[in-house]
Amino acid sequence: MAVPKRRHSKARQAKRRANWKLNIPGSVSCPQCHEPKLPHRVCPECGFYKGKQVIEVNDK
Repeated sequence: MAVPKRRHSKARQAKRRANWKLNIPGSVSCPQCHEPKLPHRVCPECGFYKGKQVIEVNDK
C-alpha cells in the first residue's frame, strides 16, 4: 500500500477539505399559488401537491 514520504502541510489539507460544502437546494414555483417551494414536496403556502389539496393551511 502506498505511504506518503513527506507530511502534507495544514494549508494543503485545508484546501482539500474546503470543497465539502453544502449545495443550495433548488426551488420551483407552485402551480397553484406560484410561491417558491422545494420540488416533490407539498407547498407550505397553499397545501397542494400534484393538483390535489393534501393538507389544510391556516391563514394567520
